[in-house]
Amino acid sequence: MKTRDYIELENRLGAKNYKPLDVVLEKGQGIWVWDVEGNRYMDCLAAYSAVNQGHCHPRIIHKMKEQMDKLCITSRAFRNNQLALFYKDVCELTRSHRVLPMNSGAEAVETVIKAVRKWGYKTKQIPEGKAEIIVCENNFHGRTLTIVGFSTEDQYKDGFGPFTPGFIPIPFGDADALEHAVTENTVAFLVEPIQGEAGVIVPPDGYLQAVREICSRRRIALVLDEIQTGLGRTGKLLAEEHEGIEADVTLIGKALSGGCYPVSAVLSNEEVLGVFLPGDHGSTFGGNPLACAVAREALKVLTDEGMIENAAKMGDYFMDRLKDMNSPHVKEVRGKGLLIGVELKPEAGGARPFCERLMKKGLLCKETHTHVIRFAPPLVIQKEEIDWAMERIRQVLIP
Repeated sequence: MKTRDYIELENRLGAKNYKPLDVVLEKGQGIWVWDVEGNRYMDCLAAYSAVNQGHCHPRIIHKMKEQMDKLCITSRAFRNNQLALFYKDVCELTRSHRVLPMNSGAEAVETVIKAVRKWGYKTKQIPEGKAEIIVCENNFHGRTLTIVGFSTEDQYKDGFGPFTPGFIPIPFGDADALEHAVTENTVAFLVEPIQGEAGVIVPPDGYLQAVREICSRRRIALVLDEIQTGLGRTGKLLAEEHEGIEADVTLIGKALSGGCYPVSAVLSNEEVLGVFLPGDHGSTFGGNPLACAVAREALKVLTDEGMIENAAKMGDYFMDRLKDMNSPHVKEVRGKGLLIGVELKPEAGGARPFCERLMKKGLLCKETHTHVIRFAPPLVIQKEEIDWAMERIRQVLIP
């Protein structure tokens, strides 16, 4: 079968909720992927940061195969050895007190919503049914019904109501707005350290320090959604480290398995996750031995092979090269580490056509919020590979 055959089959039988670029991939290794006709591309999306460690990292694949020969799933009706070791590894690496493993990022967000609400009712004595969670405008925390209900993106909500109440949106990057939004019924502030899906929006310096102080003083839980920004993407293990703070609850996923298996986790202090009792929450696949073994190895790969430090170094280099390009189409280059957004001027005609042209030159990236090209390659990328990418980016962005 050729590329067009696969696309026709997908268009005929699949749901229409995606608009992918017309490339059909079948193999990947490191920062490179190959299509069904053998053409090679540099992956500058990294599955929205799920493959920070690079495609099919041999250590992760080996550990996955090894664990599959032993035991894949038990459900949480029983204990398994990999779960206990996963808890130990994660807590030691992130300084967390408690961990609750789930599968997808959206599940982790749904889990923390339940946890902070119950914490508010049982610990803060908020009247039942009155708990409020403050969120940010232009947020992206997943696609479940509750989550899209507090999105400010109209398309995410169109035709899906009624929605779960109890969420208060405020502008992102505005600590004063958080201060004014807190009420006696506020239980948490849920925020991304950098808004990825909104166009790689980086808040002002000191923003996370300010919201940490407000949350501590007003006794509300600071919940950082690090599902995309965490695990090395921004040049730190967690993006919160750039401002030297610790959240009360941190959500991780995506690269937690190196892209090999759906794994997410809620990392928390004792107080918030301590409210869950047997029967309060669960997941058939959450915390299964295969997931835990893969996640443990994925975390070790990140640290053992210096990928976090490489993300900081290569991110600075990549952004400097992009800024020095002086394209007449580019309005701004922004980001942190290897999470980079190139915002185009409105008169450029949108980012999608540029992504399509880059694809034809062997570079895969994705538009976000119409005018932004997101560059987020695996953290194993090297200087010469960035130079290779820049040659093609210049050909497309400089007339």
